[in-house]
Amino acid sequence: MKRRVPKKTRGILRLPLFLLIWGIASLAMWVPAVHALVLNDHPSSQSFFYAGVVGLMLVTMIGLSMGNRVPQYGMPGQLLSLLATFVVLPVFLAIPVSDALGNTRFLNAYFDMVSSVTTTGAAIFGDGDRLPPSVHLWRGLVAWLGGLLMLIAAAAVLAPLSLGGFEVTARGAQGSGTISRQMERSDPRRHLVFVFKNIAPIYVGLTAALWVLLLITGGGLTTSAIHAMSVMSTSGISPVGGVENAQSGLGGEMIMFLFMFFALSRLTFSSDTLSSETRHLEEDPEFRMGVMLVIAVPLMLFLRHWVAALEVDASADLYSAIGALWGSVFTVLSFLSTTGFESAHWGAAQDWSGLETPGMILMGMAMIGGGVATTAGGVKLLRVFALYLNGVREMERLVHPSSLSGANRFTKRIQRDGAYVAWIFFMLFALSLAVIATAFSAVGSDFEEAMILAVASLSTTGPLTQIAGGEAIELVLLSPAAKLILCVAMVLGRLETLAFIALLSPKLWRG
Repeated sequence: MKRRVPKKTRGILRLPLFLLIWGIASLAMWVPAVHALVLNDHPSSQSFFYAGVVGLMLVTMIGLSMGNRVPQYGMPGQLLSLLATFVVLPVFLAIPVSDALGNTRFLNAYFDMVSSVTTTGAAIFGDGDRLPPSVHLWRGLVAWLGGLLMLIAAAAVLAPLSLGGFEVTARGAQGSGTISRQMERSDPRRHLVFVFKNIAPIYVGLTAALWVLLLITGGGLTTSAIHAMSVMSTSGISPVGGVENAQSGLGGEMIMFLFMFFALSRLTFSSDTLSSETRHLEEDPEFRMGVMLVIAVPLMLFLRHWVAALEVDASADLYSAIGALWGSVFTVLSFLSTTGFESAHWGAAQDWSGLETPGMILMGMAMIGGGVATTAGGVKLLRVFALYLNGVREMERLVHPSSLSGANRFTKRIQRDGAYVAWIFFMLFALSLAVIATAFSAVGSDFEEAMILAVASLSTTGPLTQIAGGEAIELVLLSPAAKLILCVAMVLGRLETLAFIALLSPKLWRG
């Protein structure tokens, strides 16, 4: 018996999720095409325009070829569409980049697009003037769309499957099977559209507001737009080599600093992924822990000026001290949110603390990462908080073995076995880190370089490759095998190991 197509899934929405994403990416190519046309860069404009036309033609033909076939909208299919977006779609996204540059290997363009769409922001082409302005805009736009995709997928795909950090929340305690059945009854595609309509306006509005504020501080039109998209998507992509080279100055840094807090907790802009009654930001454990780290780590670097035996000028003036403190605060929050922007005063902060290469601190911040269901990567603050609660509880039991623990207003988001599940993920993350670092060592990287590359890719914090070590890592000089390993690691860091395990689970597909 032929299945009738529901009204709600007729038209363009009946297409598979991957085709919809492909169509949006094709339309987005016309943005840098128009930008290049305004700048009289006709070769770049033609590359993006014709690539967008070809993409729309392919999406249309594939959609028409499906006819009246009704696709299955289950959660495994949507998770597989996310994987295809990060692995297959960059092949198409790299075509105009490779054509516009003309003097680079296609692998480099593909690597750059994987880095962008996963919001990693690892710059393989460096910070020079090799890239046309429209290609810089395309990199920032792809990363911005990748961030929006992850915000939508968090509520519409990962939350129903208890993945992406939801496995440790009170919502995850209900069981992924129960939530998935509820989602199937309510039509997952309709839920996806509902989440898009609620999240996209907020995301676009915040980006536009940040863009306008950066323009007011004196930033350039294109540079401010790319920096605004980079902050909201936590990609750290910059057309001028970082905010320290931007014209917006200290005022621009302060404005970006405020907008980076949106990556610490989804409660800063939405409560659509909560099942508990806790909807106040001051009671959110992720936001509290993030603020605590932003205060504590820079303060330790600042106080080290006096408590350690350092070969620095102890009679520095107040202005230098404030500049060093600000450089630490901005950079720590930037890497905690996995954005990766370096403050213009970070050099002063290094001199003040006496640490020549405090890369380990920034790597640690990036590994902790931001909040669940945000654009940030890393282990996630909620998992770290669950492990912290478990450690405190175990110390209490050492003193009072018969004591009982009770929930409080700060633990409402954590399920009973949250620490156990968080520990499993942490072990999987550590195992992935070891395997990726070993793979880099096998293709010629030394230990320090291998660890930096592994942490940068798995935490989706590409700028670590430029700041964490004694010298910046030239990604373009890596071997093709190392670049492919980096691509795999970036996708693994964006989707997380548990999502890959879920895709291999027969139980999920049978459901």
